Amino acid sequence: MILVTGATGTVGTATVAALQAAGAPFRVGSRNPLKAQTLGASVVELDWDRPATLEPAFAGVEKLFLLTPVSDREPEYGRAAVAAASRAGVRHILKLSVIGADLEPGMRIGRLHREAERAIEGSGIGWTMLRPNSYAQNFVNYYGVNPHKSGAVYLPHGRGGSSWVDARDVGEVAARVLTEPGHEGKAYTLTGGETVATADAIAILAEALGRTFEYVDVPDEAAREAMSTHGAPQWMVEALGELNSLIREGHFNGVSPAVRDVLGRPPRSFRQYAEDLAAGRA
Repeated sequence: MILVTGATGTVGTATVAALQAAGAPFRVGSRNPLKAQTLGASVVELDWDRPATLEPAFAGVEKLFLLTPVSDREPEYGRAAVAAASRAGVRHILKLSVIGADLEPGMRIGRLHREAERAIEGSGIGWTMLRPNSYAQNFVNYYGVNPHKSGAVYLPHGRGGSSWVDARDVGEVAARVLTEPGHEGKAYTLTGGETVATADAIAILAEALGRTFEYVDVPDEAAREAMSTHGAPQWMVEALGELNSLIREGHFNGVSPAVRDVLGRPPRSFRQYAEDLAAGRA
């Protein structure tokens, strides 16, 4: 039995779809079971802010897909998961981390995930880490691209970009790791197959969707101020500001073979994501 946490998010839903396609036995843990029921899977209550819900959710689980909320409490959630998994007899934890989590000193988001990774590595439970680059889906989910309406897209990325990875590829890699042997003790950096500048990615989306998007490069300070104005906590403002700066400077341009190595095929291109989005498949 596999337990999928974070199942209603972008990567979580992709993982659920891949497990369903593989016919694997799994259930999902959610603090909102009614919402999670729309996934068409068995649901158990799991609330990271109520640790008492963890062990019952882990009962009878052999493999855990660990996707915790975006929070500066990531290390705390990771340690709680390890403790509950150990008591429940979980044999393998697959953690969704972030690219560069293993770097020292690394970026703030990476350091938070690395603390949780270390807790898992020291637990005696089998483990695998997935460290994806920025998602192609971020443009719609977070960057202000509206598939149904033309408009300006404001980002502090300059001429930088990333080897954007499609969350569907991450979900399929997760499903493979959870359903076949040979991945224990490994960490996979997951990227797309090419580097695409943010301005070019927005142009690709515009062409595929039949919209007109204007990329507006905004100063870093203006972006941070906008996040604060919209209520983002200070740790997140600092962490995302750092992430945006790294994209601007080209630190996420590298391409990893991990998607091809695990899935036996190349990762989806950014253009494929854009075309699938336009066709309602992404």
